[in-house]
Amino acid sequence: MEAVSSPNPRRPIMPGNKLFESLPGAVDPAAVTEVAHRTAELLVRGVRSSEDTEVHARVVKLADDYGLDELAELWSDAPSDSLPGALWRLYLLRSWVHSHADQVSREFSTGRKYAEVHAVVAGVAEPPGPAEVRDMVDAVLRGVATGDFATTLDRAAAFARIIATGRAHLADEGHNEVLSASKLVEMADQLQTAARSERAGQLW
Repeated sequence: MEAVSSPNPRRPIMPGNKLFESLPGAVDPAAVTEVAHRTAELLVRGVRSSEDTEVHARVVKLADDYGLDELAELWSDAPSDSLPGALWRLYLLRSWVHSHADQVSREFSTGRKYAEVHAVVAGVAEPPGPAEVRDMVDAVLRGVATGDFATTLDRAAAFARIIATGRAHLADEGHNEVLSASKLVEMADQLQTAARSERAGQLW
């Protein structure tokens, strides 16, 4: 649908509390799916043309402002190769990094020694301390609003793969550590698949 020009263009609409409060219940999964796709498309496609730094900041902090549980209700059941599914993984990754920045910084520092190519794609933090890895994952997520979305997904995939590599090398053969590292690799694979779909114009 062609946009109508206005002398006073409005800021892009952002998902807010009213949107989450209006979500249909589980009795209508088709409606939930439709809302998930519409909000994901609005977030990724709707803010791309904005040069408003406040809007960009709100995109990065969406999970902080509205809660990861709210985003989970909206997007977590979406397939990994869909737009809402890809967004869910991006915000889940960011929330986890912010909550475990000390651990992530150690794993990233170790992992990038064994995954140099992925380190280049993700963007190297120097030194990769807790503040740096938080800033890095925020910079990756900022690409949802300001950059090429496929590149954003590739950077997130590389970031997850580096952490997984570091965790695997630091683990003392513990089952939980190995399992969590494999889950991160799975997430990285899913994000890369979504990036390929985005470049092919098939991510929706």
